Amino acid sequence: MPPRFKGKIGTPESLERLKESILAQEKPDTKTVVVCCGTGCLACGSRHVREALEDEIRIQEPDEDIIVKKTGCRGFCENGPIVVVGPEDVFYQHVAKEDVPEIVSETLVKGDIVERLVCEDTTTGNKYIHEADIPFYKKQARVVLRHCGHVDPTSIEDYIRVGGYQAMATGISKLSPEEVIDCIKESGLRGRGGAGFPAGLKWESSRNAPGEEKYIICNGDEGDPGAFMDRSLMEGDPHSVIEGMIIAGYAVGAGKGIIYVRAEYPLAVRHLATAIAQATDLGLLGQNIMGSGFDFQIEIVKGAGAFVCGESTALVMSIEGKRGFPKPLPRPNTSIVGLWGMPTVLNNVETLACVPAIVLHGAAWFNSIGTEKSKGTKVFALSGNVKNTGLVEVPMGTTMREIIFDIGGGIREDRKFKAVQTGGPSGGCIPESLLDLPVDYESLAKAGSIMGSGGMLVMDENTCMVNMARYFLDFAQNESCGQCTLCKLGTKQMFHILADITRGEGRPGDIEMLLELAEAVKAGSICGLGQTVPNPIISTIRYFREEYEEHIHQKRCRALVCRNLISYRIKEYRCKACMLCLKACPADAIIGAKWQVHEIDQSKCIKCGTCVDVCPPRFNAVECVSGLTIDRSNQSNQSNK
Repeated sequence: MPPRFKGKIGTPESLERLKESILAQEKPDTKTVVVCCGTGCLACGSRHVREALEDEIRIQEPDEDIIVKKTGCRGFCENGPIVVVGPEDVFYQHVAKEDVPEIVSETLVKGDIVERLVCEDTTTGNKYIHEADIPFYKKQARVVLRHCGHVDPTSIEDYIRVGGYQAMATGISKLSPEEVIDCIKESGLRGRGGAGFPAGLKWESSRNAPGEEKYIICNGDEGDPGAFMDRSLMEGDPHSVIEGMIIAGYAVGAGKGIIYVRAEYPLAVRHLATAIAQATDLGLLGQNIMGSGFDFQIEIVKGAGAFVCGESTALVMSIEGKRGFPKPLPRPNTSIVGLWGMPTVLNNVETLACVPAIVLHGAAWFNSIGTEKSKGTKVFALSGNVKNTGLVEVPMGTTMREIIFDIGGGIREDRKFKAVQTGGPSGGCIPESLLDLPVDYESLAKAGSIMGSGGMLVMDENTCMVNMARYFLDFAQNESCGQCTLCKLGTKQMFHILADITRGEGRPGDIEMLLELAEAVKAGSICGLGQTVPNPIISTIRYFREEYEEHIHQKRCRALVCRNLISYRIKEYRCKACMLCLKACPADAIIGAKWQVHEIDQSKCIKCGTCVDVCPPRFNAVECVSGLTIDRSNQSNQSNK
């Protein structure tokens, strides 16, 4: 990367000159090695890969000017660590430290491809050398994630190189605050944190509200299990979030911004702090930004990880140093009465990251993407029983089928799709019959789910929907702040009923009781947690009621997940007395000896499924059964692990 620029950027023209000087230092044929250093790839060893690349280049090509650059998450988390070699942009996946010498000698020195490291489609067997050709990327439309995986998140010069802070310069030098707000309103941008409230209307409300001070809060308190969109943005492209906050501050008339991020995101906190310091050093934050007379500062506040602090008034109270309780009804609108009683715009990370692109390209451009009522793109954290897990950004209105099968590659081990949970613990489960449902705010609400922050958990045929509802209720009842009696006690009661059903202790009338409690909790809660946490129960009963009835009346779990409703048996006619299961059983529940057919002592069996796992497929001697007569031979049990 070019050396750090010293001095202040005082005008939009000086920003443009800096960009041009950075680009002038680049050579089109420069060899580069880009290493993904997002949290997922770091966990797989990408830091060691990057260090090995730097060392190996010094050994093999000491005279070559080869750039090794770290970036944030590239989205294809399933295939990390990811390394992209330029200028040809050769895409390598699952790169280990041991692969580095070959990458340097073959690709960087000779220009050849290391075939075993290129991306391979597990379904078709097709191999893809370049990122643009990989189906996972090819079918996405990246607006929010446009820089993630391409810029060094710790270098403001790298962000400026790709057009960073130009939208801010345009906004504060050529547009009035009202014109910026009109631009956001006309774009149709809605809040990406879950509720989908129009961002422009929120900004306008705060601008028109009286107050000596006004604030911009970026909500980075991403609490949904399985959601990592905001974290990846803060880690991989922190300057886009900061730029969006500056534009929002100018439009609203706010002088201070606060990024509320959970302490469990240390890399995000570190990169945000670095980005704030760099922007301040260049004069892009602070006093009289670009000679406009506009002052704006940003600080980071770390949250303790309470799920309820995702609610606006609870988040504000947490920043004020109080316990994060949602305020009682009638609750003040934070746009008018927010932090310290002043007008406060509260948007989540993804919403603010959309703003620079909208200002730069125009409202009509953003408005042309998506559906009639849901504009733009949405980032999803695709996880669960899908082949290609990772970050996916698609236009609003893209169907579930396209996301899960075209981009996600389908279900692991080619099993049967069963359901997809959207919106985290506050969302609902969408069945196979609704796979062609367009993903937008209205369609998901009609199906009994929500957009939420963007979690998308895919489930296959081996998922028990009753147990899945129990899992989400367990999370919800632990995260309830306890302020509302119906939320505090109702979620616990629903959880206990679901736990009884999964243990085979369900009773007739439990389904009706769950639905009655769900409606009571929704009606008697003052915040979004209590109002939406019954959704997993309501949606699973709506679409998978027969599974509840089987658990209650037949004491049967068709997915072979609920431990009390399953048992393991050894088929005498297939047992070869190899003793593998006997030796592996952690409970000594298997009786037998060499040349003696084995059997399982049900009084000792802890139903861990080890016997199924170790039994050779050619023998297929152990079966897992539930209820009446279900046989899923040689299937690995996932018993409530």
